[in-house]
Formats: sequence, C-alpha cells, structure tokens
Amino acid sequence: MSINFNFTGKVVLITGSSSGTGAQTAVEFARAGAHVVVTGRQAAKVSEVAKECLKVSPNQSKPLEVIADVTKPQDLRKLVDTTIGHFGKLDVLVNNAGAGVGDNIADKDFYEKYLKVMQINLNSVVYLTHLCVEHLAKTKGNVVNISSVGAMRAVQGLASLSMAKCAVDMFSTCMAAELGAKGIRVNVVNPGPIRTGLLTAMGTPEVIATQLWDAYGKVLPVGRAGMPQDMANAILFLASDHAAFITGANLIVDGGILAANAY
Repeated sequence: MSINFNFTGKVVLITGSSSGTGAQTAVEFARAGAHVVVTGRQAAKVSEVAKECLKVSPNQSKPLEVIADVTKPQDLRKLVDTTIGHFGKLDVLVNNAGAGVGDNIADKDFYEKYLKVMQINLNSVVYLTHLCVEHLAKTKGNVVNISSVGAMRAVQGLASLSMAKCAVDMFSTCMAAELGAKGIRVNVVNPGPIRTGLLTAMGTPEVIATQLWDAYGKVLPVGRAGMPQDMANAILFLASDHAAFITGANLIVDGGILAANAY
C-alpha cells in the first residue's frame, strides 16, 4: 500500500525513471496527482512507465517522456529545457539515476571505470542540480538525491561507487545549507539492498541475482530485501510538505543492514 500524499499540480522530474526505484517513484508521484517527467535512455521503457503513470493519475495528467542519458551534459540541458517548456515550472527534482561497476584498484582499466561511475552517479547530480536551481527557487521546491548505505561502509569491489555516493551525501549537505536561503530543501535517501535490476545490470546472472536477493532475508532484521515501493515511500515523504522542516538529512532505508553490521 502506498502512503497517501498530495502533489496535485506539482511538477516532478525523476532521473532514471524508466525502471526500478525510479519507475515506481514516478508512478507514486503520478498517483498523488503530480505532473511527472519520465526519463531514461530507452524509449520503450520510458513509454511503458509513462503509461503506468497515466493509469493511476487522478487528474489524467499525461507524463512528459524525455529520452536522455545523464552522462551527457547536453542531454541534461535538454531534459530541463523540455520540462520547463512543457510544464512551465519545476517543483521537485529526484536525482535517482545511478549504476555500479565492479572494480579493483589493480585493474588495468580501473581509472576508466572510476570516471564512468563518477559521471553517472555524481557529476550528473551536480550538473542537473545546477541547471534546476533557478526553477526550484521560483517554486520553493526541493531536491531528493539517491545515495546508498555504501556511502557509509566500504564495499570491496565497489570502491568507485562508494566514493561517488559518499560525495553525493556531502554535496547534498552543502546544497541544503547553501540553498536554504532560496527556499529549497535538499535531502538524501540512502538505500540498502533494494530488489531491482541492479545486479543483472552489473552482469550477475538472473538466477544468481534472485538467490542473492532472497539471501538478504536471512541477514536483515526486517527479514527481506527492500522493494522499489519502500524507496518510493521514502522519496515522496521527503519531497512532501510533511517534511517541510527537514533539510540536509540522510534517510536510511536499509532494512536494518547497517544496524546489524550485515553489510
């Protein structure tokens, strides 16, 4: 069950919203009455999520579909310009797009992997926030950045991703302090294991990925891995007026994995 939020008339831009957490978040914002921008690299997936958003929208608001790659600055500029051109404003920015690449400092291509991870997970967040500030200031809007519990604990074989997410946390804290004067709140969600296509996207076979997700039920205090709905609920809360006095915060959504030292 989704939490009852009201975003009627609000314009919400969610990167990486063609699958996983981003897709579920787009659907929940649409269900809450928001005008949603669905974006990703694959047109078919973007269109599929947009259709789901339209189905649940109480005001039958047709989502704006934008094909964009967050690693390309020109695509990010197009994303913002298209959003403002279509809806005339922006109320909520959710920097959700991200990806991990397995790495080891001894890898011959380690630095190339590092640059790729930083571009996807950090640089896109910084640049898109920069582009959106003037629009969010007009609406007294807010930003929700998606990080990871990997920002708080070292993860062997994912050093670049942990560093990128740690930087996202600090960037968000800095922006909360800097943008408060403009009436803009900035917060972070730090997820633990959320059952999405992340593992298969990193090259893990589907059968093994399923086994890994199931295994979390044995080590997490809540007895299961997280679901995209768990993340969507957290994101909508931070973006809502219920969190009007919250900025510069990290909301950990990890099923207790940090508390149990199980990461």
